[in-house]
This record gives sequence, C-alpha cells and structure tokens, in this order.
Amino acid sequence: MKKFSIVIAGGGSTFTPGIVLMLLDNLDKFPIRQIKFYDNNEERQKQIADACEIIIKEQAPEIQFLATTDPQTAFTDVDFVMAHIRVGLYAMREKDEKIPLKYGVIGQETCGPGGIAYGMRSIGGVLELIDYMEKYSPNAWMLNYSNPAAIVAEATRKLRPESKIINICDMPVGIEERMAKSIGLSSRKEMVVRYYGLNHFGWWTDIRDQAGNDLMPKIKEHVKEYGYSLKEEIEESQHTDASWMHTFAKAKEVYAVDPTTLPNTYLKYYFYPQDEVAHANPEYTRANEVMAGREKHVFGECNRITKAGTAKETTLEVDEHASYIVDLARAIAYNTHERMLLIVENQGAVVNFDETAMVEVPCIVGSNGPEPIVQGKIPRFQKGLMEQQVAVEKLVVEAWAEGSYQKLWQALMLSRIVPNARIAQEILDDLVEANKEFWPKLS
Repeated sequence: MKKFSIVIAGGGSTFTPGIVLMLLDNLDKFPIRQIKFYDNNEERQKQIADACEIIIKEQAPEIQFLATTDPQTAFTDVDFVMAHIRVGLYAMREKDEKIPLKYGVIGQETCGPGGIAYGMRSIGGVLELIDYMEKYSPNAWMLNYSNPAAIVAEATRKLRPESKIINICDMPVGIEERMAKSIGLSSRKEMVVRYYGLNHFGWWTDIRDQAGNDLMPKIKEHVKEYGYSLKEEIEESQHTDASWMHTFAKAKEVYAVDPTTLPNTYLKYYFYPQDEVAHANPEYTRANEVMAGREKHVFGECNRITKAGTAKETTLEVDEHASYIVDLARAIAYNTHERMLLIVENQGAVVNFDETAMVEVPCIVGSNGPEPIVQGKIPRFQKGLMEQQVAVEKLVVEAWAEGSYQKLWQALMLSRIVPNARIAQEILDDLVEANKEFWPKLS
C-alpha cells in the first residue's frame, strides 16, 4: 500500500493533537509516511508540534515529522492538505460573540453576525492555502474543515472554482453518533442517511439500517422527549460541557417545528434566537469557555509532554469525530465509493434550489472526488429558509471579493438572527472596527 504525505494546516490548533492521535489510530487503513504541520504562528505551533513529535516517535517512529512556517517546505511533496485554520484565534472569536450581544443579538462562531465576521476573516486564509497547495503539490487534495464552512465553501466555489478542495463538517457526524446511541446501535456507520441543507442548516429525511429497516420513528421518539441528549448524560451531566448539553436538549424544540424531519442542532440559533440571547452571558461567552477549558488543557498538556520527553499517560484524547477525515482521504486515495455528507455545489442535487448553492448532501466519494446523491424536491418551509440563508452566504463572499460595505450590511440584515436593518448596521460598524487587521477594506 502506498504511504501518504499529509500537511496539517493550522498546526497550532487545539484540535491538532486529537487529529494526530486519530491518524495514528488508523494507520492500518490509511498508511502515512510523513506528517507536516504548517501555521503562520510559530510560537503557538511549536508548543503543539514538540509534543506531537514525541507522540509520533513513540507510536509510529517510521513516520517523518516536520513543523514549519514556510509554505514551500510545508506544501511540497504532499498528497493531502488537512486544513483547520482559525484566523484571529479565539481572541477574535470572543469579539464575534460579544459585539452582537451588545445589541441583543446572539453572537455565535458560525451563525449570524459572528459567523459572518469569522467568514470574512477565513476566506483569505483558506484561499492562500489553496494557492500554496496548487503551486507546490498540484495533485494534492485539500480536505477543509475550517469554519465557517458554508461561507468558506461558497468562497472556494466562486473564487477558486477549479481547486481540488472538499469542504466538510463534523457536526452531522456527531449528531448521527448520538442518534445511533439513542436507539442502541454501536456506530453511525450502521445507518444510511438522506439529508439536505446548507452547512449548519439542514435536515435528515430518512435513516435506515444496512438491511433497509426504517430507523426514523425510533429516533424521532427519542428526540421528541430528549432532543439529542442521551439518557446517561442527563443523569451525569457534570461530565458533559454545559453549553453542549443545552444545545442537544434544545433540539427537542427545533424538532417540533417540523416533526417530519430531524434537524441539525444549529437551527436553534435561527428558530429561537431570543432564547439563545437570554441563555448567553455577555461577560463570559463560548470563546471564554474554550480558552479556559480546552485551550488551557491542550497547551498545558503539550508543554508537560515536551518537558517530560514522553507522552505516556497523556490526557490528550483521540478525536473520534475526526475519523471521517480518514474515511474521506481513503475514499479519494483508494476509490472506495464511501457514502459521506459533504458540502458541494448543488447542480441539481436539491432539484428545486439554486444550482450554484453550496449544499450539504450525501455524496459517493471516489478518486475523482464527490458525486452528490440527488435528494429530490424539498418542501416550501425548508426551501424558504435555505433561500434566505444562501443569500447571506453569497452576499458575504461578494462583499469580501468586491470590498463592499453595502453587501455586507445586506448580508447581516438578511440573517434571521438579526432583527432589522438598523441593528444590522450598528453591529457591522463595530465589527468593521474590530476586524481592521483581518478584513479587506470596505467602501
């Protein structure tokens, strides 16, 4: 079997160690000869890389490892670019969350004004990675899970239409694992799903087991009572992040809006934005939770590993959700025709919807990339919501490409999370000021 060379773009991310551990766990399925880290923040990356180098030496000493801030070194001789960058780090995420809350609007990483602000920062960063890949390893594929995936996917469709990039998200994977557990299955891979929507904005319409038995009634029964919370979590809620517990429980109310389908959890921000504002603490948002929790733990543990010179008994955990990245890489490398939910240009997959929209649908993946599976016509309710949301995403990308203040204001105003044009403009003006270092100049 061929062994692959991978560069992880965003080497300084808190998610990088979990992804490295996951890759090492799957070497029998996806053999690797080289792992490289690339980041433009040398100091941050070094802390993660020094620990990951020890982990790799202990678990798979035959794999070459390199961490660099030089694009040519990073992107030369690679088969796959696994990209998860966060332009502006958590400090800017904190602003994305807190600025809208000043105006009574929820600030969130991928939805509404926060997602738009983050999108405006991410577009340039992801395009830069594509350009490096195409310059130094033109046959490589980029598996991109940088957020906000919907805006980034639209930007790559419009601005790099020929690039070999596949945009993916682990949220449906996580929800499907919960669905499987809720009805006593051992893995989501025992389920075959039909799903349509935009990223963080979609619905499951059919779920069956491998024998073709309909699993939807049983899953719906659980969601109607518990949302996507699992009974054992409710009994031992101290072991699960409080904000995620709230999100999984809230799915019960989101489901009630259309009980013919099962919803993505992020729809809570669009259906019940006032509840999310009421639930939020404007002084201590999700970004603060992450900085005090995962970020502190991962960097602290990486520094401890480096100091000790060994990763034995580490508290770093394999990122199980990220195993879908290996499935995707294998599908391309070995033409496995894996069925996966991916973000792709519509081109008729959702029959009665904009052909150029980047939709999230099941695809069959082989060495030519993804082939979307047609989901047919969608109902008026979902179509109306999706038309509005896809307009937001397209306007953001046009605003970035054209430097248009007007279009960005229109995008904010169109978001269901923002109540009116005046508040949209007030939030925008604050975001422009906060993002001077990162956004193109708008006029």
